[in-house]
Amino acid sequence: TRESAAQQDNKLLEKNRSLVMLLATLVVSITYAAGLDPPGGLWPDDRDGHKGGDPVLLATHPTRYKVFFYSNSVAFVTSLVVIVMVQSTLLLQHHILHAAMILDLFGLITAYAAGSGRDFTTSIYVVALAGVVLVYVVIHIVFFTLEDNMDQVHQRDADKLDKRRDMLLLLAILAATLTYQAGLTPPGGFWSADDKFGHRAGFPVFLDNYPRRYSAFFYCNAASFMASVTLIVLLVNPTLYKPGIRCYALYVCTVVSMFGLMGAYAAGSSRHLRTSIYVFTLVAAVFAFLTIQVVIFLMQNHRRGPTVNVSSGKVASDTGTEEKNLREYLMPIGVLAASVTYQTGLKPPGGLWQDNNNGHTAGNSILHDTDRGRYRAFFYSNSTSFMASIVVIVLLLPWKGLHLPLGRMYAAILLDMLGLLVAYAAGSTREWETSSLVIALVVPVLAYIAAYAAVFLFRNKCQCGKGRANEDSA
Repeated sequence: TRESAAQQDNKLLEKNRSLVMLLATLVVSITYAAGLDPPGGLWPDDRDGHKGGDPVLLATHPTRYKVFFYSNSVAFVTSLVVIVMVQSTLLLQHHILHAAMILDLFGLITAYAAGSGRDFTTSIYVVALAGVVLVYVVIHIVFFTLEDNMDQVHQRDADKLDKRRDMLLLLAILAATLTYQAGLTPPGGFWSADDKFGHRAGFPVFLDNYPRRYSAFFYCNAASFMASVTLIVLLVNPTLYKPGIRCYALYVCTVVSMFGLMGAYAAGSSRHLRTSIYVFTLVAAVFAFLTIQVVIFLMQNHRRGPTVNVSSGKVASDTGTEEKNLREYLMPIGVLAASVTYQTGLKPPGGLWQDNNNGHTAGNSILHDTDRGRYRAFFYSNSTSFMASIVVIVLLLPWKGLHLPLGRMYAAILLDMLGLLVAYAAGSTREWETSSLVIALVVPVLAYIAAYAAVFLFRNKCQCGKGRANEDSA
């Protein structure tokens, strides 16, 4: 009927409006920060013809800086205009705002390629990563969905695809937000001036002190960023994201983006052997755990076979509802923990040394040298929380036929939250007594919740008792 068709059109319009608003907000947030804190850093004072506070990259690589600046600015201004005009039904119906957001995303790619590297070859490699991801997805869709009739999709299946798209979009936005700023301002900071040791202003300190570790961080971070931005571009187009989700091509991109985050964190958060061994052990443990889950899933499907038990329909429905509620509850927690721990892992509390004097190494953590025990407590807890978040995020992806291990998911979230608590207690203060008091705050909070629950149950019990007494008297 006409009314149902109009409702479907309004529903689709609101979905498009929410999508455009979400992407525009993402671009505004990361381009605003990158514009005010540009790659290469700022001159600390007025000397050698430089003015304090001006971008270093503008003096050392003027063309590269201008490409970054104008690409970043175009993305920022376009997103602001889109946010103001997102209420226009005409622009949404004709996909004009969608086209503007695609321009935004390509502006992000150009700005990242120009600002994250210092030579032309590196920038080409970075852009090529996005091309590789895009080519893979297209080939996957062509070869694995060629025999499927993608046009005949029931409304129920379409709703499932939309929900899966929303989840993938959330993860892609998470990865893009974290990796854009981390790629433009890598851990360790930048040299503020040329010196006699061959260090050049505007170049990453991390690159000169730990070239191999920096290369691992750079390419893992770039791969995660390009995979996430390419994923966002594909998720905007229904013609591409629907077959891409059904053949799991976009899931593969999401997993690559998450593992890119893990590799960048492992390479960029540590400078010392002991902490590096711990982080890489965590990465190996996460990879092994996820591999075991996939093997168990495949073995269970093989044993179960293709038969379907009709009497188990209600149980399956209840299980599906429980898993859906679990995803909606745990996914935001995993995303929150991953975002905060990634950023603090690359830029730890206490700051970084700015030079190589007095036995210190520029770009290394000050807290590691002044209070090693506290730094290790922060680092191990923060890293554990980050890796647990990645496990939760990957397992929460809606893989077809994969039932979530509820007990292990809750255990991972508990480990995640405990890691955050200990990392905050260790990193937010410099006295162990204060740190113990921060952790002890959990006790009164739990006591308050328990007391409130007890009062609630007591009131309900009293009300039920009064109700029964009134029924008996009547």
